[in-house]
Amino acid sequence: MKSVNVQSNQPLPMEIVNWLSGEIHSGRLATGDQLPSERQLCEQFSVSRAVVREALSQLKFEELITTQQGKGAFVAKRGERHAFRLNEVSLDEEDSLLHILEFLITIEVGATRLAALRHTPEDLKKIRQALVGMEYAMVNDQLGDEEDYAFHQAIVAATHNPHFKSLNEYLDHSVRRLIREARSNTAAIYNELIQAVQDEHQAIFQAIQARDPVRAGEAAERHLRNAAKRMDMYLQD
Repeated sequence: MKSVNVQSNQPLPMEIVNWLSGEIHSGRLATGDQLPSERQLCEQFSVSRAVVREALSQLKFEELITTQQGKGAFVAKRGERHAFRLNEVSLDEEDSLLHILEFLITIEVGATRLAALRHTPEDLKKIRQALVGMEYAMVNDQLGDEEDYAFHQAIVAATHNPHFKSLNEYLDHSVRRLIREARSNTAAIYNELIQAVQDEHQAIFQAIQARDPVRAGEAAERHLRNAAKRMDMYLQD
């Protein structure tokens, strides 16, 4: 497919969502057609792989596409879509941000508690790998967005509950994107906060490793409430 030059004030994932939705609804991408690969979409929109994954998660949640391990994403059969959908929120909508963060905290705390109870050795290995990846990114003066995404996805996967996984992918697009967006906008100013974020991640990991659901839930809630405070700090600037 040819390069797409999208000029808009929308968040980057929504630009991809809207473009692909248009291709599907117009019939240019028909049922069963394979979507461009993540790499191709990265090149088309000049964005990171994390942005592309957020867009694809949104389309998957709305049942416009399906994914096959090792093969890619395909246009799904026409049918009913999920009734649940969060309205797109921007960083300047303070009340909406508060409501959506409260929702994220409720979901993630529950998932982290279940992960502490149900994780397998392989689950723990994946959570630890993402944690080490964030540490490496921090040492190299990077935000570690993809590693952060992998960390929280690994925790949700450790619940072994597919509904948590599906909802978390959707919330990552709707909520965590805002946290990353605010953080990246002021990365040069708040580098000193990166270690605090990593310490919070470490506390979550240790509680999961210890199979302590109460401590794990408390660590997850503390991390997200602190993330909300940091986001407010970012917005003040």
